[in-house]
Amino acid sequence: MSPAKNTQIKAVVFDLDGLMFNTEDVFNLSGRELLRRRGKELTNAVLSRMMGRRAVEAFQVMKDMCELSESIPALRAESQEIFDSYLEIHLAPMPGLFDLLERIESRGLPKGVATSSGRSYLIKMLDRYSLSDRFETLLAADDVTHGKPHPEIYLTAAERIGVDPTEMLVLEDSENGTRAAAAAGAVAVSVPHVHSQSHDFSVATHVVDSLHDPRLFDLLGS
Repeated sequence: MSPAKNTQIKAVVFDLDGLMFNTEDVFNLSGRELLRRRGKELTNAVLSRMMGRRAVEAFQVMKDMCELSESIPALRAESQEIFDSYLEIHLAPMPGLFDLLERIESRGLPKGVATSSGRSYLIKMLDRYSLSDRFETLLAADDVTHGKPHPEIYLTAAERIGVDPTEMLVLEDSENGTRAAAAAGAVAVSVPHVHSQSHDFSVATHVVDSLHDPRLFDLLGS
């Protein structure tokens, strides 16, 4: 059951990839190149199943669905090399990110990031825009036993910030992430993009168009 609309938001937690930065674009490009080298295609079905999961789980999906013979560590290493080569050219913050951060900070609300990616990657991405120090809590795949769509990472975020999960606004771009936030009891707000627009966001409390959607600002209060 979705939290009531009049829930007072006391904290905000962001997903990272595809939500704060356009890294899903870069993952898409690098995944297509990885499979192109093997005469395979990164279909929307494969991409959808991979999105929002931790790397090991995501590459297992790719390996199974695309019938790849290489080990997951080998696929990850090659994919990382391709990803890094594309990052400098294609990386950008998602529209509205900095305005939203300023709005949250003006309300005095604590913020966190909870990602399925690894901690070193999380810090590297945030530091590109001098953002690490603007978040009170940073959670990565390394910090939890169960990956999204399991709610562990958002329950942990609420505990570390010191709020009830029902008072925490979670911003997600994928079905797996949204399911994790909803299962934790948070106010789950989905922000679909071109790579996730076909996902099932039926468990979300709200679905908005972007990070500068007025409905999102309304949830934060005046």
